[in-house]
Amino acid sequence: MAVRRCLPWPNVCLKTPAADVSAITDEIRAIWADMVDTMDAMPGYGLAAVQIGVPMRLAVVDCSEERGQAILMANPEVFHASVQPREHDEASPNLPGVSAVISRPRAVTVRFVNAAGDVEERDFVNLWATSVQHQIDHLAGKMYFDHLSPLKRKMLLAKAEKLRKRL
Repeated sequence: MAVRRCLPWPNVCLKTPAADVSAITDEIRAIWADMVDTMDAMPGYGLAAVQIGVPMRLAVVDCSEERGQAILMANPEVFHASVQPREHDEASPNLPGVSAVISRPRAVTVRFVNAAGDVEERDFVNLWATSVQHQIDHLAGKMYFDHLSPLKRKMLLAKAEKLRKRL
């Protein structure tokens, strides 16, 4: 399909909760295909539709070593989360050049509509769990740095702005 441009922070699309997907159509499948191409080109472990300017609750995640194992999700939501945390260095193509260590549940059960249009529940652990939670945050209008303290968030955004001005 096509690699799409990721919107730069602070684009309003990145701060606005996305709309639910009412049905899996050929248009939705085409958006998913572009999202997988874009994710693979970054390279990254996941992508939410809002990151490319599509305000719909669509996400793709692929944390496999060999790639080509992308899970396509519409309207994903965390149904259950473990109490055991996992820390991971997270970043976003919408705010290049910076990252932060974020603590999230190590395992989650996510309910979503799959490519066949069926509601599916799937368990994710470790990096897969981190990535799917990161994408669900995007769909709610949140960025990974929203999990930081106000001071750390301010420092991260200042560093990102400094890097942007250099380009």
